[in-house]
Amino acid sequence: MGQDVLTQLAATIRERRHSDSARSYTRQLLDGGPERCARKLGEEAIETVIAGISQDGQALCREAADLLYHLLVLLEARDVKWDDVLAELARRSGVSGLDEKSARGRGGDPA
Repeated sequence: MGQDVLTQLAATIRERRHSDSARSYTRQLLDGGPERCARKLGEEAIETVIAGISQDGQALCREAADLLYHLLVLLEARDVKWDDVLAELARRSGVSGLDEKSARGRGGDPA
């Protein structure tokens, strides 16, 4: 279910690129360019961290949803496809997180 919802949201964000900016917050973000989208993602990341440390589970859930939305907007702003992110996660599947981090540190590929 989760992947389907995110895939559908990514498609909606892509469609909103062509919406009326007076009626679409997503279009307004995209019109601001990758820098604006990245700043907004950063704000949401901080709010998610705060919720994770000091707020209840519902607050964390809401902030996590905002964070994922703004990540998808930034990906769209930079023309990075959600399917490519999913493919990268699939590529890493079954690889130890420690091994993967080590390979990135050496500039290598863990696969």
